[in-house]
Amino acid sequence: MRLEDEYDYDYDEKKSGMPVGMAATAIVAVMALVLVIVFMNNDDNSKKNNSEKLHTVSTQVQTKESEEESKSKYISGSTLTADDLDIWDMYPVGESEEESIEDKKEKETEEILEDPSEDGKHTKITYADGTEEWVLISPYLTKNTYDFTNLVCQSNIMKYYENGKKVSFLGVDISKYQDFVNFNALKSEGADYVMLRVGARGYSTGQITLDENFHDNMLMAKEAGLDVGVYFYSQAITEEEAIEEANFVLENIKDYEIDYPIAFRMENVSNDKARIDALGKNDKTTMARAFLNTVKDAGYVPMVFGTKEWLIKEVDLSKLSEYDIWLSQNSDIPDYPYRFSMWQYSNTGDIAGISGYADMSITFIDYSAR
Repeated sequence: MRLEDEYDYDYDEKKSGMPVGMAATAIVAVMALVLVIVFMNNDDNSKKNNSEKLHTVSTQVQTKESEEESKSKYISGSTLTADDLDIWDMYPVGESEEESIEDKKEKETEEILEDPSEDGKHTKITYADGTEEWVLISPYLTKNTYDFTNLVCQSNIMKYYENGKKVSFLGVDISKYQDFVNFNALKSEGADYVMLRVGARGYSTGQITLDENFHDNMLMAKEAGLDVGVYFYSQAITEEEAIEEANFVLENIKDYEIDYPIAFRMENVSNDKARIDALGKNDKTTMARAFLNTVKDAGYVPMVFGTKEWLIKEVDLSKLSEYDIWLSQNSDIPDYPYRFSMWQYSNTGDIAGISGYADMSITFIDYSAR
């Protein structure tokens, strides 16, 4: 029996080809190998994840450091301005908004470049209270073409030359306020003509009065060989009154030869109320036209007297373009841009024949030759 047991054992081993213990050992070894492989894969993935986490943390640290560095750059010790920041490009501007910004910049540039004193399109008005205003020069009104570099003033006598020849004529305004005038002395001093005041309408009462020296002045001026023009100080507030004033002048000059124009003179009154204060620009223009047309219809040369401020701001020059202008501007050179033929350049002149101040004028037209 013992021998059979050993035989049977040997038979089983021979029949299986491998002892049972060895098979079990092999299985355990295989399982261990599998576990090792799984562990190694997990370890690699863990290392990879850890590496990615480390890279992410490093990137965040670098980004934070970069932000801190940028903040420090813009906050402390930087010479950069707001225009150097990149944040403005983060918000795209719409086309219409972009155009409006460009238009605004262009307008601001034009305002800087277009200095009214330099652009040749404006002229300065100085009012009685000393305030100033730059006004646009009208392209529709005739400009004067005088070359004022040809003006020469010697001993308060103004002269104008063309091609080396004097082409201006000297005049003096005369009224009762000059008292006695030596017209012969005026003539000897170089005066060519006088503008005599015929009369005036009271700025308060509205009454027309004759200049008390008019007829005497007319006779003495003619005897001295001076050419004569006349003017009337108006305070008309209706067309009828303006025509009445013109007829008053015509009545008082009918016996004399008038060589120079008959001027309409309307002015604001300083430091007092006047009848014409209520008149607007169109009203004043209407008064002037009524007077001037009456004079013209009678065969005389009508003229408008006025300061630069009066002519530009108080009347409508486009409706007075057919009449000659007598500009009153006390200066060495007039800066009135429009056409004028007579210029009162001083009301504080000094000339032989008049005691005290004289109103001095020159004309660029020889009216006596017309």
